[in-house]
Amino acid sequence: MANTPFTPGIAAGRLSGDVLAENFGDLHAPLDGHEAAVAADRCYFCYEAPCVTACPTSIDIPLFIRQIATGTAEAAAQTIFEQNILGGMCARVCPTDTLCEEVCVREVAEGKPVEIGRLQRFATDIMMRQPHPFTRAATTGKKIAVLGAGPAGLACAHRLAMHGHDVVIFDARAKPGGLNEFGIASYKSVDNFAQSEVDWLLQIGGIELRVGQALGADLTLEALKTDYDAVFLGIGLAGVNALGATGEGKENVLDAVDFISNLRQAGDVSSLPVGRNVVVIGGGMTAVDAAVQAKLLGAENVTIAYRRGRDRMAASVYEQDLAASKGVRIVTNVQPVAVHGNGSVREVEFEYTADGPSGLQGTGETMRIAADQLFKAIGQQLIGAPDGMVLDGGKIKVNDKGATSVSGIWAGGDCATGGDDLTVTAVAEGRDAAEDIHGALS
Repeated sequence: MANTPFTPGIAAGRLSGDVLAENFGDLHAPLDGHEAAVAADRCYFCYEAPCVTACPTSIDIPLFIRQIATGTAEAAAQTIFEQNILGGMCARVCPTDTLCEEVCVREVAEGKPVEIGRLQRFATDIMMRQPHPFTRAATTGKKIAVLGAGPAGLACAHRLAMHGHDVVIFDARAKPGGLNEFGIASYKSVDNFAQSEVDWLLQIGGIELRVGQALGADLTLEALKTDYDAVFLGIGLAGVNALGATGEGKENVLDAVDFISNLRQAGDVSSLPVGRNVVVIGGGMTAVDAAVQAKLLGAENVTIAYRRGRDRMAASVYEQDLAASKGVRIVTNVQPVAVHGNGSVREVEFEYTADGPSGLQGTGETMRIAADQLFKAIGQQLIGAPDGMVLDGGKIKVNDKGATSVSGIWAGGDCATGGDDLTVTAVAEGRDAAEDIHGALS
């Protein structure tokens, strides 16, 4: 092995193939039948269960767990998929520790919730090895354009197809999946699961997928409104916010989402270069994913820098602890003020912060952290907002059914106003918009 974690600068192959394979294996091993039965037996099957209320897709969690407990995992999967057609991916990536499991009665009473996420994966994995469980209604003759093959667009398309409508999904990338394919840490979704899930979903029929076509470059809303009976926008957020620090244009100052995407698409992770010293700026899930994967690739020193305290980080306590367990250092109450280096980044200068009368303020004290690579994970923004759309906070404004300010156009997922930027929330928004579109067309 030519390189090690101590190799200066940016280098590939810092770890052996065996170590990399172990590092990027499944974060949570799936439950076997006995383990699932034992886990399901811990559920109290609560009436008006708080876990159902906490789930953005409102899955009947006590019902599907009871179905697992009675040995009918296929029925459990049906219960899940009726509400969340991407229940397989959500079982892998959903922050259950801050949603359903956080409010579980067992968690409140004992500090150990029912393993809802792992039980959901157990059931959905079984069903996804079988024929698709849903059938289409009679063809309506209506045709809907869905822009974006991410969670919101896929969920919307599937529900519309179930109602008998014909759907064409357009996506700017070369393959579908959205952030499920390009924006989630590799160790959370292994064995090409995102593409397998898309292939399984498309078995419903009535959905045509056209990749490599982007709104603005290849498509216009005016033409789509003319050619289709309705349009759904699930275009996500393609832009990355700027640091606002002097020198951030230096080489090897990169977007964390691009780093994650490159790793997800790499056939051989040992070929992906990573710095000896890596700094990630941000406090959300993307920051943690980028930092952990840099460490797993063999970076010696990886630091997450966040401008507020740990209690204000968007990443859950579980995600923060995961990062720490992999050797990532988390530095809080610092904000970047300058990127130093002769052409390429070599150090990042931070100013300490504190809450003041007018909000977050710099204290005037600074420190520097060595960096061969600097990843930005400070949020994304909508690029190329469609003309005529009313925006709210930089996103497309929608009502509670996903309808935009333009008649005949709906939106959901990260590009639209709504709930948290999560896969499960995007699925709920896509599903609900599809129901509203169906009602409008009927």
